[in-house]
Amino acid sequence: MKLYADRVPTAFRQLITDIVVVLWVYLWVRAGLWVHDMVQKLAVPGEKLQSAGTGIASNLNDAGSKVGKVPLVGDQLVKPFNGAADAARSLADAGREQQQVVGKMSVIVALAAVAVPLALVLFVWLPLRVRWIRRAGVATSVRDAPAGRDLLALRALASQPLNQLAKLGPDIAQSWRNGDSAAVDALAALELRKLGLKSRA
Repeated sequence: MKLYADRVPTAFRQLITDIVVVLWVYLWVRAGLWVHDMVQKLAVPGEKLQSAGTGIASNLNDAGSKVGKVPLVGDQLVKPFNGAADAARSLADAGREQQQVVGKMSVIVALAAVAVPLALVLFVWLPLRVRWIRRAGVATSVRDAPAGRDLLALRALASQPLNQLAKLGPDIAQSWRNGDSAAVDALAALELRKLGLKSRA
Protein backbone atom coordinates (compact mmCIF):
# COMPACT_ATOMS: atom_id res chain seq x y z
CA MET A 1 0.00 0.00 0.00
CA LYS A 2 1.33 3.40 -1.00
CA LEU A 3 0.07 6.40 0.96
CA TYR A 4 2.01 9.20 -0.72
CA ALA A 5 3.43 9.94 -4.14
CA ASP A 6 7.13 9.68 -5.05
CA ARG A 7 7.28 13.13 -6.57
CA VAL A 8 7.71 15.89 -4.01
CA PRO A 9 5.08 18.38 -5.29
CA THR A 10 2.37 15.71 -5.39
CA ALA A 11 3.40 14.17 -2.07
CA PHE A 12 3.52 17.61 -0.44
CA ARG A 13 0.05 18.45 -1.78
CA GLN A 14 -1.29 15.13 -0.48
CA LEU A 15 0.29 15.64 2.94
CA ILE A 16 -1.08 19.19 3.25
CA THR A 17 -4.54 17.99 2.16
CA ASP A 18 -4.47 15.17 4.72
CA ILE A 19 -3.45 17.58 7.49
CA VAL A 20 -6.21 20.02 6.48
CA VAL A 21 -8.78 17.21 6.51
CA VAL A 22 -7.66 16.04 9.96
CA LEU A 23 -7.86 19.62 11.27
CA TRP A 24 -11.26 20.05 9.57
CA VAL A 25 -12.62 16.93 11.31
CA TYR A 26 -11.09 17.93 14.65
CA LEU A 27 -12.51 21.47 14.51
CA TRP A 28 -16.00 20.27 13.56
CA VAL A 29 -15.98 17.66 16.33
CA ARG A 30 -14.97 20.42 18.76
CA ALA A 31 -17.74 22.62 17.35
CA GLY A 32 -20.23 19.79 17.84
CA LEU A 33 -19.13 19.37 21.46
CA TRP A 34 -19.42 23.14 21.98
CA VAL A 35 -22.95 23.16 20.54
CA HIS A 36 -23.82 20.20 22.79
CA ASP A 37 -22.55 22.09 25.86
CA MET A 38 -24.42 25.27 24.89
CA VAL A 39 -27.73 23.45 24.43
CA GLN A 40 -27.12 21.47 27.62
CA LYS A 41 -27.11 24.77 29.54
CA LEU A 42 -30.82 25.01 28.81
CA ALA A 43 -31.26 22.17 31.30
CA VAL A 44 -30.19 24.41 34.23
CA PRO A 45 -33.75 25.75 34.87
CA GLY A 46 -34.99 22.16 34.89
CA GLU A 47 -32.33 21.20 37.43
CA LYS A 48 -33.31 24.11 39.66
CA LEU A 49 -36.99 23.27 39.28
CA GLN A 50 -36.35 19.64 40.19
CA SER A 51 -34.20 20.61 43.16
CA ALA A 52 -36.72 23.18 44.42
CA GLY A 53 -39.70 20.84 43.93
CA THR A 54 -37.94 18.00 45.73
CA GLY A 55 -36.92 20.28 48.61
CA ILE A 56 -40.39 21.79 49.00
CA ALA A 57 -42.03 18.34 48.89
CA SER A 58 -39.64 17.09 51.57
CA ASN A 59 -40.30 20.09 53.81
CA LEU A 60 -44.07 19.81 53.38
CA ASN A 61 -43.97 16.09 54.21
CA ASP A 62 -41.99 16.87 57.38
CA ALA A 63 -44.42 19.61 58.35
CA GLY A 64 -47.40 17.36 57.59
CA SER A 65 -46.02 14.56 59.72
CA LYS A 66 -45.61 16.96 62.65
CA VAL A 67 -49.06 18.48 62.19
CA GLY A 68 -50.55 14.99 61.94
CA LYS A 69 -49.57 14.39 65.55
CA VAL A 70 -51.98 17.06 66.80
CA PRO A 71 -54.71 15.24 68.76
CA LEU A 72 -58.22 14.98 67.25
CA VAL A 73 -57.67 17.32 64.24
CA GLY A 74 -54.27 16.07 63.05
CA ASP A 75 -55.70 13.96 60.19
CA GLN A 76 -57.66 16.94 58.87
CA LEU A 77 -54.73 19.33 59.11
CA VAL A 78 -52.29 17.03 57.27
CA LYS A 79 -54.33 16.83 54.03
CA PRO A 80 -53.36 20.29 52.69
CA PHE A 81 -49.71 19.57 53.40
CA ASN A 82 -49.90 16.25 51.51
CA GLY A 83 -51.63 17.95 48.56
CA ALA A 84 -49.00 20.69 48.44
CA ALA A 85 -46.23 18.06 48.66
CA ASP A 86 -47.77 16.20 45.70
CA ALA A 87 -47.86 19.44 43.70
CA ALA A 88 -44.18 20.07 44.56
CA ARG A 89 -43.29 16.56 43.41
CA SER A 90 -45.09 17.27 40.13
CA LEU A 91 -42.87 20.34 39.69
CA ALA A 92 -39.80 18.21 40.37
CA ASP A 93 -40.96 15.67 37.77
CA ALA A 94 -41.51 18.47 35.24
CA GLY A 95 -37.96 19.69 35.87
CA ARG A 96 -36.60 16.17 35.39
CA GLU A 97 -38.51 15.75 32.10
CA GLN A 98 -37.24 19.10 30.88
CA GLN A 99 -33.65 17.98 31.53
CA GLN A 100 -34.24 14.76 29.61
CA VAL A 101 -35.67 16.66 26.62
CA VAL A 102 -32.74 19.10 26.64
CA GLY A 103 -30.28 16.19 26.88
CA LYS A 104 -31.76 14.54 23.78
CA MET A 105 -31.92 17.84 21.90
CA SER A 106 -28.27 18.63 22.71
CA VAL A 107 -27.18 15.34 21.12
CA ILE A 108 -29.41 15.81 18.04
CA VAL A 109 -28.29 19.41 17.45
CA ALA A 110 -24.61 18.51 17.91
CA LEU A 111 -24.89 15.61 15.44
CA ALA A 112 -26.72 17.84 12.95
CA ALA A 113 -23.94 20.43 13.25
CA VAL A 114 -21.18 17.96 12.34
CA ALA A 115 -23.13 15.73 9.93
CA VAL A 116 -22.55 17.71 6.71
CA PRO A 117 -18.83 18.48 7.26
CA LEU A 118 -18.08 14.87 8.18
CA ALA A 119 -20.18 13.63 5.25
CA LEU A 120 -17.99 15.71 2.91
CA VAL A 121 -14.93 13.94 4.30
CA LEU A 122 -16.46 10.45 4.17
CA PHE A 123 -18.14 10.71 0.77
CA VAL A 124 -15.89 13.12 -1.16
CA TRP A 125 -12.31 13.19 0.15
CA LEU A 126 -11.98 9.63 1.48
CA PRO A 127 -13.13 7.83 -1.71
CA LEU A 128 -10.75 9.94 -3.81
CA ARG A 129 -7.88 9.26 -1.41
CA VAL A 130 -8.55 5.51 -1.29
CA ARG A 131 -8.85 5.40 -5.07
CA TRP A 132 -5.44 7.06 -5.47
CA ILE A 133 -3.88 4.69 -2.91
CA ARG A 134 -5.22 1.65 -4.76
CA ARG A 135 -4.17 2.91 -8.20
CA ALA A 136 -0.73 3.99 -6.97
CA GLY A 137 -0.22 0.66 -5.21
CA VAL A 138 -0.99 -1.29 -8.39
CA ALA A 139 1.12 1.03 -10.54
CA THR A 140 4.05 0.72 -8.14
CA SER A 141 3.85 -3.07 -8.14
CA VAL A 142 3.88 -3.33 -11.95
CA ARG A 143 6.17 -0.47 -12.99
CA ASP A 144 9.39 -2.51 -12.95
CA ALA A 145 7.98 -5.52 -14.83
CA PRO A 146 8.07 -5.41 -18.66
CA ALA A 147 4.47 -6.60 -18.92
CA GLY A 148 3.48 -4.10 -16.26
CA ARG A 149 5.09 -1.21 -18.12
CA ASP A 150 3.21 -2.27 -21.23
CA LEU A 151 -0.01 -2.21 -19.21
CA LEU A 152 0.80 1.27 -17.92
CA ALA A 153 1.51 2.39 -21.48
CA LEU A 154 -1.85 1.02 -22.63
CA ARG A 155 -3.54 2.81 -19.74
CA ALA A 156 -1.84 6.06 -20.77
CA LEU A 157 -3.03 5.65 -24.36
CA ALA A 158 -6.59 5.10 -23.15
CA SER A 159 -6.84 7.79 -20.49
CA GLN A 160 -4.28 10.56 -21.00
CA PRO A 161 -5.34 13.80 -22.72
CA LEU A 162 -4.52 13.96 -26.43
CA ASN A 163 -2.26 16.98 -26.01
CA GLN A 164 -0.09 15.02 -23.55
CA LEU A 165 0.10 12.05 -25.93
CA ALA A 166 0.91 14.33 -28.87
CA LYS A 167 3.97 15.63 -26.99
CA LEU A 168 5.42 12.11 -27.20
CA GLY A 169 5.28 12.19 -30.98
CA PRO A 170 2.67 11.85 -33.72
CA ASP A 171 3.26 8.10 -34.10
CA ILE A 172 3.28 7.19 -30.43
CA ALA A 173 0.35 4.77 -30.76
CA GLN A 174 1.96 3.03 -33.74
CA SER A 175 5.29 2.86 -31.93
CA TRP A 176 3.56 1.24 -28.96
CA ARG A 177 1.83 -1.25 -31.27
CA ASN A 178 5.22 -2.16 -32.79
CA GLY A 179 6.59 -2.84 -29.29
CA ASP A 180 9.05 0.07 -29.34
CA SER A 181 10.53 -0.02 -25.81
CA ALA A 182 11.24 3.73 -25.84
CA ALA A 183 7.58 4.45 -26.64
CA VAL A 184 6.40 1.99 -23.99
CA ASP A 185 8.69 3.60 -21.41
CA ALA A 186 7.54 7.12 -22.38
CA LEU A 187 3.87 6.17 -22.12
CA ALA A 188 4.39 4.32 -18.82
CA ALA A 189 6.29 7.31 -17.43
CA LEU A 190 3.43 9.59 -18.48
CA GLU A 191 0.90 7.43 -16.63
CA LEU A 192 3.12 7.18 -13.57
CA ARG A 193 3.72 10.93 -13.57
CA LYS A 194 -0.06 11.47 -13.55
CA LEU A 195 -0.14 9.55 -10.24
CA GLY A 196 2.88 11.40 -8.90
CA LEU A 197 5.11 8.32 -9.17
CA LYS A 198 8.62 7.99 -10.55
CA SER A 199 9.40 5.79 -13.52
CA ARG A 200 11.73 3.62 -11.48
CA ALA A 201 11.65 2.56 -7.81
